[in-house]
Amino acid sequence: MSASQAEGYAQTPIVFIALQTNDESRRIIDAIEADNPHAKVNAFPAMVKIDAPGRIVVRRESIEERLGRAFDLRELQLHLISLSGNIDESDDEFVLHWRTA
Repeated sequence: MSASQAEGYAQTPIVFIALQTNDESRRIIDAIEADNPHAKVNAFPAMVKIDAPGRIVVRRESIEERLGRAFDLRELQLHLISLSGNIDESDDEFVLHWRTA
């Protein structure tokens, strides 16, 4: 990360999602990482926390590609430990971001 990227990262409000570490959630994490190249993935023994400036988008289609099966985004709740940010949800995307007034 360049100095200007690091500066922008520090100035933009951070959102995060933390997921359990298991076989299925690893594929979900791979999908999130692929769809959010600006995000930072932090692995811990029992969880993975993904931080990003501004927003994180979780796409159903990306997860389905990695799991090799249909995936209802409500299943994300089974793997979720914690998150920060406002949530916008549809059948196709789960978006974390901070709303501005």
